[in-house]
Amino acid sequence: MLIGAVEAGGTKFVCGIGNEEGEALDRISFPTEYPEKTLAQVVDYFKDKGIDALGIGSFGPINLNPSSAQYGYVTTTPKPGWSNYPVLPELKKALNIPIGWDTDVNAAALGEATWGAAKGLDSCLYYTIGTGVGVGVYAEGRMVHGLVHPEGGHVLTRRHPEDTYEGKCPYHGDCLEGMAAGPAIEARWKVKGSELPVDHPAWEMEAYYIGQALASAILLLSPKKIILGGGVMHQRQLFPLVREQVMSGLKGYVASAALEAGGIDDYIVPPGLGDNAGLCGSIALGLRAYQSRA
Repeated sequence: MLIGAVEAGGTKFVCGIGNEEGEALDRISFPTEYPEKTLAQVVDYFKDKGIDALGIGSFGPINLNPSSAQYGYVTTTPKPGWSNYPVLPELKKALNIPIGWDTDVNAAALGEATWGAAKGLDSCLYYTIGTGVGVGVYAEGRMVHGLVHPEGGHVLTRRHPEDTYEGKCPYHGDCLEGMAAGPAIEARWKVKGSELPVDHPAWEMEAYYIGQALASAILLLSPKKIILGGGVMHQRQLFPLVREQVMSGLKGYVASAALEAGGIDDYIVPPGLGDNAGLCGSIALGLRAYQSRA
Protein backbone atom coordinates (compact mmCIF):
# COMPACT_ATOMS: atom_id res chain seq x y z
CA MET A 1 0.00 0.00 0.00
CA LEU A 2 1.22 3.49 -0.85
CA ILE A 3 0.04 6.53 1.08
CA GLY A 4 0.61 10.08 -0.09
CA ALA A 5 1.45 12.78 2.41
CA VAL A 6 1.43 16.55 2.26
CA GLU A 7 2.99 18.72 4.94
CA ALA A 8 1.42 22.00 3.86
CA GLY A 9 3.35 24.84 5.43
CA GLY A 10 3.01 28.56 5.03
CA THR A 11 6.56 28.74 3.65
CA LYS A 12 6.90 25.43 1.81
CA PHE A 13 4.97 22.30 0.89
CA VAL A 14 6.58 18.90 1.47
CA CYS A 15 5.02 16.03 -0.46
CA GLY A 16 5.97 12.42 0.02
CA ILE A 17 5.05 8.78 -0.45
CA GLY A 18 4.97 6.38 2.49
CA ASN A 19 3.72 2.99 3.53
CA GLU A 20 1.59 1.65 6.38
CA GLU A 21 4.71 1.36 8.57
CA GLY A 22 5.22 5.11 8.44
CA GLU A 23 8.30 4.90 6.25
CA ALA A 24 8.81 7.83 3.89
CA LEU A 25 9.88 6.35 0.55
CA ASP A 26 10.09 9.50 -1.54
CA ARG A 27 9.67 13.25 -1.08
CA ILE A 28 9.90 16.62 -2.75
CA SER A 29 9.41 20.17 -1.51
CA PHE A 30 8.61 23.47 -3.14
CA PRO A 31 7.78 27.01 -1.97
CA THR A 32 4.23 27.86 -0.94
CA GLU A 33 3.02 30.26 -3.61
CA TYR A 34 -0.53 31.14 -4.62
CA PRO A 35 -2.86 28.16 -4.05
CA GLU A 36 -3.65 27.39 -7.68
CA LYS A 37 0.03 27.04 -8.57
CA THR A 38 0.95 25.22 -5.37
CA LEU A 39 -1.86 22.66 -5.59
CA ALA A 40 -1.11 22.08 -9.26
CA GLN A 41 2.39 21.02 -8.19
CA VAL A 42 0.88 18.72 -5.55
CA VAL A 43 -1.40 17.05 -8.09
CA ASP A 44 1.40 16.77 -10.64
CA TYR A 45 3.59 14.97 -8.09
CA PHE A 46 0.96 12.45 -7.00
CA LYS A 47 -0.98 11.82 -10.23
CA ASP A 48 1.19 8.91 -11.45
CA LYS A 49 2.38 7.54 -8.10
CA GLY A 50 -0.40 4.99 -7.62
CA ILE A 51 -1.25 6.12 -4.09
CA ASP A 52 -4.24 4.55 -2.32
CA ALA A 53 -4.95 7.54 -0.06
CA LEU A 54 -3.56 10.91 0.91
CA GLY A 55 -3.06 12.73 4.20
CA ILE A 56 -2.73 16.50 4.49
CA GLY A 57 -1.40 18.28 7.55
CA SER A 58 -1.98 21.96 6.82
CA PHE A 59 -1.03 25.35 8.15
CA GLY A 60 -4.06 27.11 9.50
CA PRO A 61 -6.46 28.13 10.65
CA ILE A 62 -8.47 25.52 8.76
CA ASN A 63 -12.04 24.24 8.80
CA LEU A 64 -12.24 20.75 10.33
CA ASN A 65 -16.02 20.45 10.66
CA PRO A 66 -17.23 17.77 8.20
CA SER A 67 -20.79 19.14 8.35
CA SER A 68 -19.69 22.61 7.28
CA ALA A 69 -19.98 23.78 3.69
CA GLN A 70 -16.42 25.08 4.08
CA TYR A 71 -14.98 21.80 5.38
CA GLY A 72 -11.43 21.46 4.07
CA TYR A 73 -10.89 25.18 3.58
CA VAL A 74 -8.02 27.28 4.88
CA THR A 75 -9.89 30.06 6.69
CA THR A 76 -8.51 33.34 8.06
CA THR A 77 -4.83 33.07 7.22
CA PRO A 78 -2.99 36.26 6.22
CA LYS A 79 -1.11 34.20 3.61
CA PRO A 80 -1.91 35.97 0.31
CA GLY A 81 -4.50 34.12 -1.75
CA TRP A 82 -5.11 31.32 0.74
CA SER A 83 -7.83 32.83 2.91
CA ASN A 84 -11.07 30.82 2.45
CA TYR A 85 -9.44 28.61 -0.18
CA PRO A 86 -10.95 25.08 -0.66
CA VAL A 87 -7.77 23.00 -0.39
CA LEU A 88 -9.40 19.66 0.41
CA PRO A 89 -12.24 19.92 -2.15
CA GLU A 90 -9.80 20.83 -4.91
CA LEU A 91 -7.50 17.89 -4.17
CA LYS A 92 -10.41 15.46 -3.84
CA LYS A 93 -11.66 16.56 -7.22
CA ALA A 94 -8.24 16.13 -8.81
CA LEU A 95 -7.16 12.84 -7.20
CA ASN A 96 -10.43 11.01 -6.37
CA ILE A 97 -9.01 8.99 -3.44
CA PRO A 98 -9.65 9.00 0.34
CA ILE A 99 -7.99 12.04 1.91
CA GLY A 100 -7.30 12.75 5.58
CA TRP A 101 -7.24 16.42 6.61
CA ASP A 102 -6.03 18.10 9.80
CA THR A 103 -3.70 20.78 11.10
CA ASP A 104 0.02 20.30 10.60
CA VAL A 105 0.59 20.06 14.36
CA ASN A 106 -2.27 17.63 14.93
CA ALA A 107 -0.76 15.51 12.16
CA ALA A 108 2.64 15.65 13.86
CA ALA A 109 1.04 14.61 17.17
CA LEU A 110 -0.62 11.68 15.41
CA GLY A 111 2.66 10.69 13.79
CA GLU A 112 4.46 10.71 17.13
CA ALA A 113 1.64 8.70 18.74
CA THR A 114 1.68 6.17 15.90
CA TRP A 115 5.40 5.67 15.31
CA GLY A 116 7.38 8.13 17.43
CA ALA A 117 8.04 9.33 20.96
CA ALA A 118 4.43 8.73 22.12
CA LYS A 119 4.00 5.32 20.48
CA GLY A 120 1.68 3.14 22.54
CA LEU A 121 0.16 6.09 24.42
CA ASP A 122 -3.38 7.36 23.95
CA SER A 123 -2.51 11.02 24.55
CA CYS A 124 0.25 13.50 23.81
CA LEU A 125 0.86 17.12 22.94
CA TYR A 126 3.07 18.19 20.07
CA TYR A 127 4.45 21.74 20.15
CA THR A 128 6.23 23.20 17.17
CA ILE A 129 8.25 26.27 18.12
CA GLY A 130 9.78 27.94 15.11
CA THR A 131 8.58 30.76 12.85
CA GLY A 132 5.33 30.49 14.82
CA VAL A 133 4.09 28.31 17.66
CA GLY A 134 1.48 25.61 17.12
CA VAL A 135 0.14 22.85 19.34
CA GLY A 136 -1.29 19.52 18.27
CA VAL A 137 -3.50 17.70 20.77
CA TYR A 138 -3.96 13.93 20.64
CA ALA A 139 -6.28 12.62 23.36
CA GLU A 140 -8.04 9.31 23.95
CA GLY A 141 -6.73 8.01 20.65
CA ARG A 142 -7.83 10.85 18.38
CA MET A 143 -6.91 14.36 17.34
CA VAL A 144 -8.76 17.08 19.24
CA HIS A 145 -10.81 19.58 17.24
CA GLY A 146 -13.82 21.21 18.91
CA LEU A 147 -15.11 24.67 18.08
CA VAL A 148 -12.29 24.96 15.52
CA HIS A 149 -8.99 23.38 16.56
CA PRO A 150 -6.44 24.03 19.32
CA GLU A 151 -4.50 27.29 18.99
CA GLY A 152 -2.18 26.77 21.93
CA GLY A 153 0.51 28.97 20.44
CA HIS A 154 -1.59 31.99 21.40
CA VAL A 155 -2.13 31.32 25.09
CA LEU A 156 -1.27 34.33 27.21
CA THR A 157 1.92 34.31 29.27
CA ARG A 158 3.24 36.18 32.26
CA ARG A 159 6.12 38.43 31.35
CA HIS A 160 9.61 37.48 32.45
CA PRO A 161 10.71 40.01 35.10
CA GLU A 162 13.72 41.05 32.99
CA ASP A 163 11.96 41.13 29.62
CA THR A 164 11.10 44.52 28.14
CA TYR A 165 10.20 43.23 24.65
CA GLU A 166 6.64 44.12 23.65
CA GLY A 167 5.85 40.90 21.80
CA LYS A 168 5.70 39.95 18.12
CA CYS A 169 2.19 38.52 17.63
CA PRO A 170 0.08 40.90 15.49
CA TYR A 171 -3.08 39.70 17.26
CA HIS A 172 -2.09 39.37 20.92
CA GLY A 173 1.34 40.93 21.35
CA ASP A 174 2.80 39.01 24.27
CA CYS A 175 1.17 35.59 23.87
CA LEU A 176 3.39 32.49 23.73
CA GLU A 177 4.06 32.91 20.01
CA GLY A 178 4.63 36.62 20.42
CA MET A 179 7.27 36.04 23.09
CA ALA A 180 8.87 32.72 22.20
CA ALA A 181 8.73 32.07 18.43
CA GLY A 182 11.86 32.48 16.35
CA PRO A 183 10.99 35.98 15.08
CA ALA A 184 10.46 37.16 18.66
CA ILE A 185 13.90 35.88 19.67
CA GLU A 186 15.46 37.70 16.75
CA ALA A 187 13.54 40.93 17.38
CA ARG A 188 14.39 40.92 21.08
CA TRP A 189 18.11 40.14 20.76
CA LYS A 190 18.76 41.60 17.26
CA VAL A 191 20.24 38.32 16.04
CA LYS A 192 18.85 34.95 15.00
CA GLY A 193 18.55 32.42 17.78
CA SER A 194 20.88 30.04 15.96
CA GLU A 195 23.63 32.66 16.33
CA LEU A 196 23.29 33.02 20.11
CA PRO A 197 25.65 31.04 22.36
CA VAL A 198 24.18 28.18 24.39
CA ASP A 199 24.74 30.06 27.66
CA HIS A 200 23.07 33.28 26.48
CA PRO A 201 20.33 34.60 28.81
CA ALA A 202 17.91 34.33 25.88
CA TRP A 203 17.50 30.61 26.55
CA GLU A 204 16.53 30.94 30.19
CA MET A 205 13.96 33.54 29.13
CA GLU A 206 12.72 31.29 26.31
CA ALA A 207 12.32 28.39 28.72
CA TYR A 208 10.40 30.63 31.11
CA TYR A 209 7.69 31.22 28.49
CA ILE A 210 7.58 27.67 27.14
CA GLY A 211 7.55 26.23 30.66
CA GLN A 212 4.55 28.36 31.61
CA ALA A 213 2.57 27.13 28.63
CA LEU A 214 3.45 23.50 29.27
CA ALA A 215 2.53 23.68 32.96
CA SER A 216 -0.86 25.13 32.04
CA ALA A 217 -1.39 22.44 29.39
CA ILE A 218 -0.54 19.71 31.89
CA LEU A 219 -3.07 21.09 34.37
CA LEU A 220 -5.77 21.34 31.69
CA LEU A 221 -5.20 18.25 29.53
CA SER A 222 -3.00 15.88 31.56
CA PRO A 223 -1.17 14.48 28.51
CA LYS A 224 0.96 11.36 28.86
CA LYS A 225 3.82 12.85 26.82
CA ILE A 226 4.84 16.31 25.62
CA ILE A 227 6.92 16.57 22.45
CA LEU A 228 8.73 19.78 21.54
CA GLY A 229 9.69 20.24 17.88
CA GLY A 230 10.38 23.07 15.49
CA GLY A 231 13.48 25.05 14.65
CA VAL A 232 13.86 26.79 18.00
CA MET A 233 13.91 23.43 19.79
CA HIS A 234 16.97 22.41 17.77
CA GLN A 235 18.68 24.32 20.59
CA ARG A 236 18.86 21.22 22.77
CA GLN A 237 20.10 23.20 25.79
CA LEU A 238 16.48 24.38 26.08
CA PHE A 239 15.13 21.00 27.17
CA PRO A 240 16.56 20.88 30.71
CA LEU A 241 15.68 24.55 31.19
CA VAL A 242 12.08 23.97 30.09
CA ARG A 243 11.73 20.90 32.34
CA GLU A 244 12.99 22.92 35.28
CA GLN A 245 10.47 25.69 34.59
CA VAL A 246 7.62 23.18 34.33
CA MET A 247 8.48 21.62 37.70
CA SER A 248 8.81 25.08 39.22
CA GLY A 249 5.45 26.15 37.84
CA LEU A 250 3.60 23.04 39.00
CA LYS A 251 5.23 23.09 42.46
CA GLY A 252 4.58 19.40 42.98
CA TYR A 253 0.81 19.76 42.72
CA VAL A 254 0.36 17.11 40.02
CA ALA A 255 1.25 13.83 41.70
CA SER A 256 3.09 11.88 39.00
CA ALA A 257 6.57 10.41 38.81
CA ALA A 258 6.71 11.73 35.23
CA LEU A 259 6.83 15.27 36.64
CA GLU A 260 9.63 14.66 39.12
CA ALA A 261 13.36 15.02 38.61
CA GLY A 262 13.74 11.31 37.90
CA GLY A 263 11.03 11.13 35.24
CA ILE A 264 10.58 14.43 33.49
CA ASP A 265 13.49 13.80 31.10
CA ASP A 266 11.33 11.09 29.51
CA TYR A 267 8.15 13.14 29.66
CA ILE A 268 9.14 16.36 27.86
CA VAL A 269 11.11 15.17 24.86
CA PRO A 270 12.21 15.94 21.29
CA PRO A 271 10.27 14.32 18.44
CA GLY A 272 11.01 10.63 18.08
CA LEU A 273 10.54 11.10 14.33
CA GLY A 274 12.83 14.13 14.23
CA ASP A 275 12.03 16.56 11.46
CA ASN A 276 9.89 13.88 9.78
CA ALA A 277 7.12 14.17 12.38
CA GLY A 278 4.90 16.28 10.12
CA LEU A 279 5.34 14.16 7.01
CA CYS A 280 4.93 10.87 8.92
CA GLY A 281 1.87 12.32 10.64
CA SER A 282 0.37 13.09 7.25
CA ILE A 283 1.04 9.49 6.22
CA ALA A 284 -0.87 8.43 9.35
CA LEU A 285 -3.75 10.73 8.39
CA GLY A 286 -3.88 9.17 4.94
CA LEU A 287 -3.79 5.69 6.41
CA ARG A 288 -6.71 6.51 8.70
CA ALA A 289 -8.65 7.94 5.77
CA TYR A 290 -8.08 4.74 3.80
CA GLN A 291 -9.14 2.53 6.73
CA SER A 292 -12.32 4.53 7.33
CA ARG A 293 -13.41 4.80 3.68
CA ALA A 294 -17.03 3.95 3.00
